[in-house]
Amino acid sequence: MVLVAVVTSLVTTFIWFTIQKQNEQVEQYPDFVYKATISDDLFSGRIQESFRSSAPTNFTVAAERSVPAVVSIRSRLGGSGFWEKHSFSQSSGSGVIISPDGYIVTNNHVIDNSTSIKVTLNDKKEYEANLVGKDPSTDLALIKISTRDLPFVPFGNSDSLSLGEWVLAVGNPFGLESTVTAGIVSAKGRSINILDGDYPIESFIQTDAVVNPGNSGGALVNSLGELIGINTAIITQTGQFEGYSFAVPSNLVQKVIYDLKEFGKVQRGLLGVAITNVNDKMAKELLLPNVSGVQVLRVSPSGSADMAGMKKNDVIVSVNGVKTNSVPQLQELVGRYRPGDVLDLEFYRAGILERTAVTLMNPEISSIAEIGFELRELTNEEKRVIGKQGVLVVSIDKGSKIDKTNMSPGFIITKVNEQPVESIAKLAELLRNTKGRVVLEGFYRKYNGEYYYAFTQ
Repeated sequence: MVLVAVVTSLVTTFIWFTIQKQNEQVEQYPDFVYKATISDDLFSGRIQESFRSSAPTNFTVAAERSVPAVVSIRSRLGGSGFWEKHSFSQSSGSGVIISPDGYIVTNNHVIDNSTSIKVTLNDKKEYEANLVGKDPSTDLALIKISTRDLPFVPFGNSDSLSLGEWVLAVGNPFGLESTVTAGIVSAKGRSINILDGDYPIESFIQTDAVVNPGNSGGALVNSLGELIGINTAIITQTGQFEGYSFAVPSNLVQKVIYDLKEFGKVQRGLLGVAITNVNDKMAKELLLPNVSGVQVLRVSPSGSADMAGMKKNDVIVSVNGVKTNSVPQLQELVGRYRPGDVLDLEFYRAGILERTAVTLMNPEISSIAEIGFELRELTNEEKRVIGKQGVLVVSIDKGSKIDKTNMSPGFIITKVNEQPVESIAKLAELLRNTKGRVVLEGFYRKYNGEYYYAFTQ
């Protein structure tokens, strides 16, 4: 009896200490209720998982903040072959109010080729919208309605999104107004090869939030109700949601719509390289420490990368300190900057990590780089105040052909050999087609009269 009593006491004491130990582990590891010490036990079925009850994920705050600022859009003669094309020459989709004075971002394919754009707010009020600008390369467009004090969705930081993070898609699928669906971020930097344009940028946020026809241009928001993407596409065989949806990340959206507001078109800076993703075989051949980065296949003569000393087979691994592990990611990062911006690039060359500063150029700038000046487009406000079209001279290279004409920065070029100039692209075209004497006509805002500068090429 004494022996039984001793054994019973020992067992009881052992059980008590075990329970105490488990309680300590629960407090120490709140996200992990148990901690196995023998790996075989994880697969034996002898250890039973027990999950601590937690409050259900609550999306009410995010929905309350975002739904009032998501609108329905119908455009006559709309559509460019995506999902929203309907009978009677109409296309429909969604949009997101991003400022209280009526600016709305949506997809380009929702309003493309339209002759009129009608916006219906969450409170059922209807407005005719004006097109501010559009960008097929990112499938984004900016429109505006004439009213004030509107609810709007603040921008969030799409770079901070993590895989598995909860998100909400807000839009008007199938004409059902103010619909909210939830999902998680299942991938970032995804390219699905659907966009048009001269320099398409596809670095989509992939989610499993349900998106259907009519959601295009709607909001993808985080659990705080911040805008972290514009819903743009789905992969489907039936025309309806089949598991994944794709959104343009908000950090790229902000840059594009700011350009559209200020200039009417996107100010796109290019690296001047052809690139490809790196695989394991290529990493070994290029003497890389790991399989990462983007390989340079070709460097455009007189382009941004060429001027910075980059060469074929360099492998770009970061831009301004942000790692670049894929072509879409690099394209998105560069797409956030304008011509004239300087990027700090890290790259491997023959197994050695190097750095260089690259000044981004306009797509057309390489054709006029040798002449010797840096240009930018006039903003819409500058055009309104000046009352003229033209291109602004930002800086002039010392000793260049332009420098020898005695032109000064701030000069606004309005004509080349009496041909009107309304953009850098037009200026580059006129210069390419002109041999011999070139006369640049224009004016300075601080001085009266027209000025003329001539050189020979």
